[in-house]
Amino acid sequence: IQPTKVILHIERKYQIQFLNNNCRVLFSGMTRYCLELKIPPAIVVILFAVVMWSVSSMNPWAVIQIPGKDWMAGALWIIGFALIIVAAVEFISAKTTANPLTPGLATSIVTIGVYRLSRNPMYVGFLLMLAAWGVFLANVLSILLLPLFVVYLNQFQIILEENALLVKFGDDYTRYLKSVRRWI
Repeated sequence: IQPTKVILHIERKYQIQFLNNNCRVLFSGMTRYCLELKIPPAIVVILFAVVMWSVSSMNPWAVIQIPGKDWMAGALWIIGFALIIVAAVEFISAKTTANPLTPGLATSIVTIGVYRLSRNPMYVGFLLMLAAWGVFLANVLSILLLPLFVVYLNQFQIILEENALLVKFGDDYTRYLKSVRRWI
């Protein structure tokens, strides 16, 4: 059975697709919306890392020389990990959810610290950690997978989170969207 699509019109500005057969309701009451994916971004990172390793292993001809690759990979990984920790602490300080599968449970918009520079610093941190892995593998094909990670997160995670937060916070979130970039 093909899921039926229903478009909810929210405040004449926002449209959110609701797939009734493949959806988790995140916020009930006057407004219902869903997050189609149920795969936590941290799991997506692990899957991408495994794919990067597999691609590297199957294509030794694509290995390149990167001077100081161990230091560069280490630095990228540390910066990425630190960014994730700082962003998580800022969510905890704001007493709101950091669960990417339930953005409708957010109690506030976090706009302090690293969230002044990026709307998704945790995802930037994940990207830096994957970049570190790519540098460590020193395989061009593995490194070329990084843009796919960005496209995947944009399409299947970030846009859905943003829609949920638009519904929840309206004009306040719209102003935040206009003033802070999605990635960096």
